[in-house]
Amino acid sequence: MDWPLTIVVSLYLIGIFALSIYASGQVHDEADYVVAGRRLPLWLAWGTLMATWFGAATVLGAAEAARDEGVRGTLLDPFASGLALIVAGLFFAKPMWEMKLLTVGDFFAQRYGPRAELVASFLLIPGYLGWVGAQFVALGNLQEIFFGVPTAGGVLIAAVIILAYTWIGGMWSVTLTDTLQLGVLLVGMLILGFSVFSHLGDGSPVDGVSRLFQETEPEKLTLLPEPGLPAAMLWLGTLASGMFGNIPGQDLMQRVFAANSAKTASRACVLAGVIYILFGLLPIGMGLGSLLLEVEANPQGILGTLAHEFLSPMLKAVFVVSLISIIVSTATSAVLSPATVLAHNLFGRFTSFGRRPLLMERTAVLLVVIGSVVMAYTGETILGLLETSVATVLVGLFVPLVVGIYGRRHRERAALLAMLLGIGVWAGRELLEAILLPPAEDVAAADYPALVAAT
Repeated sequence: MDWPLTIVVSLYLIGIFALSIYASGQVHDEADYVVAGRRLPLWLAWGTLMATWFGAATVLGAAEAARDEGVRGTLLDPFASGLALIVAGLFFAKPMWEMKLLTVGDFFAQRYGPRAELVASFLLIPGYLGWVGAQFVALGNLQEIFFGVPTAGGVLIAAVIILAYTWIGGMWSVTLTDTLQLGVLLVGMLILGFSVFSHLGDGSPVDGVSRLFQETEPEKLTLLPEPGLPAAMLWLGTLASGMFGNIPGQDLMQRVFAANSAKTASRACVLAGVIYILFGLLPIGMGLGSLLLEVEANPQGILGTLAHEFLSPMLKAVFVVSLISIIVSTATSAVLSPATVLAHNLFGRFTSFGRRPLLMERTAVLLVVIGSVVMAYTGETILGLLETSVATVLVGLFVPLVVGIYGRRHRERAALLAMLLGIGVWAGRELLEAILLPPAEDVAAADYPALVAAT
């Protein structure tokens, strides 16, 4: 075991717990716990948005996908997910903030009715379990790489830490630590990126970037789909899933609701989206650069392997802490989001729970963590878990959300039909595709008639 690294990580965990306990002093009621009392200024609002987005899928998943599939494999994250923040800031943040909501479920209750609220809440929660599970898998991978803890055990350790951290202070705790940890992450990523590209360029990071573009296969540098209609259909589906599927999410809207004004909410989303895409290019470049450097590693741990290879012990400790910090930040945000929906929109229907809202919220946090651990053990990749989570929200909630904001008529029966049909058609398509299409590594070579039949 690397004892200096262990000591640094331990001190980091103690520090964020201390900050969380301090922030918990701001929590006096459910609004404080869920939306930080609607008092976040721009720097905290965009910081917590960026920190929530910039998690396992971007840092580890994108590097893994770029190494294996090229830039095309990173379409979902960071590109589509970053565009989701920009679209949300331009078209959704202002009207949603002005409704003074606590959850997305409240939107469906106000616009359509209690049954729509119930169905929307049930659709929101399972998708988040996959996202939280992705963060647990990422933290488990890091523990195996740096501390020798098996990934399965690392997932449980991560779950306990996230549970305790989220339980303490709710949105105030998450927001303050998010912003701090984002700064730590960006420093760590820049340090590793500088080192990797310097090695690529024989001491010059600029020459390293130039070499990356010159020597990497052109096919690995394109974001566009492979030739053929089936590949184009799947590419557009992935883009739509990430770009629109994130918008009805509680994690995004919870931060919109927490801003101190509609203008702050809109600006925070756009700013976070632009910076998210720009910094998302770093892990992509390092994933591609690892091929030119002939670094052999478990693809899911490629950034950790690069840190082992090219950073001094002290800089490696900084990088590992930055990586752990932002994944912890994403995980706590992702746990809090479905927990607030579960508590406020589902548990809140029962009088016995409704009398003690903070206990209700914290009980929901525990249940979400347990469900996410189960998802983490399903064996899917980090990006696979993320794709599953955003797809369910897209097909079930995006259309009713848009109509609820911009439409003139808000009929509950129409909203229910749209949600249930969206989920039903998507689930049926997935089932038919699994039956009709054999596994194929090259999607362009897939059986086109079978794909059309499944669709």
